[in-house]
Amino acid sequence: MSSPDQDRQRNRKIAENEANRQVVGDVRVSVWAIAVSIVAGVIVLGIVWAWLNR
Repeated sequence: MSSPDQDRQRNRKIAENEANRQVVGDVRVSVWAIAVSIVAGVIVLGIVWAWLNR
């Protein structure tokens, strides 16, 4: 059987791994959000530029 100290260490390690996984997911979502915003901005800029230069 494992002692309470070993259980706490194991739970801390699991929580640490889960926190790292969460950070990676958050970064991935942020990168996608920035990329989509840039693409949308370029499209809008192109439409405005074409409208002003017709």
